Amino acid sequence: MLLTLKPLLSSIVDYAGLFPPAQLSLSKAVRVYDRAQSSPYHWLLGRFVLPASRLPEFVTLLENVPNGYSRNWPLSVILSQNWAAEIELVCQLQAANHHILISLFEVVPLPPAAIHQLCSQVPQGVNTFFELPWETDIDPYLTLLQQVRAGAKLRTGGITHEAFPTSTQLGQQIIAFAKAKIPFKATAGLHHPLRSQHHLTDAPNSASTTMHGFLNVALLAALAYHQKVTLDDAIALLEEHSIHSFQFTEAAIHWRDYSCSLAELEQSRQQFFHSFGSCSIQAPIDDLQTLRLL
Repeated sequence: MLLTLKPLLSSIVDYAGLFPPAQLSLSKAVRVYDRAQSSPYHWLLGRFVLPASRLPEFVTLLENVPNGYSRNWPLSVILSQNWAAEIELVCQLQAANHHILISLFEVVPLPPAAIHQLCSQVPQGVNTFFELPWETDIDPYLTLLQQVRAGAKLRTGGITHEAFPTSTQLGQQIIAFAKAKIPFKATAGLHHPLRSQHHLTDAPNSASTTMHGFLNVALLAALAYHQKVTLDDAIALLEEHSIHSFQFTEAAIHWRDYSCSLAELEQSRQQFFHSFGSCSIQAPIDDLQTLRLL
């Protein structure tokens, strides 16, 4: 494996097996995540994504497994409109069970006043990412997220064609976050490394759509964070579908006239592009192997 790939993709997949289109049971999703932690590609794996409402079920499940699962899993907990009660539940469970390691909150779209309120109640050591709908004017949110030192969450797909943002929308948002130095994470629709056509679900006769690639997004994030790319080229990079357009060396990744060094890739991942949620761990691995990147 190339040296540049590891800083670009380390801990990049937050496992969201409970959500569509996979929509596994909690017990099965837990088994998948546990096996992935012992696989040769465990370094790709980030957090286990869990709605706050299912935390008690999760705690009970782990406590009642005969041989036990790996403990101290890093959790990304999704807060709903009922966030105040859910944060209280999180604090109670963490106090009672030292195996609960919640390092991140992902929050459904909220008005600015609620974002201020929520951030004042977030436990110490937990990072918070607020989902911003695509139709929202993000300028007021940029200032707000800077003030509360929180990140943004971008929905990059779903189970309908309409759930996928255009390359222009995605490129504009990433560049805006980079200029404001606001970290972001993505969710849904990034199962594959490169922009490509795929079925929306595994159901028979499922419709297809063009999906964004996580390599495209990760490299654009690095270029944008270091103020290296124009919007036009950002859009072109998001729409790049051929692996032959990229050059991977031991020191840098190149696309067209742009390049990012190993150190720049690592800095971008640590400080800017956090991760993406995926209901599959294996699909990204299989595709990277097909491209001979793993």
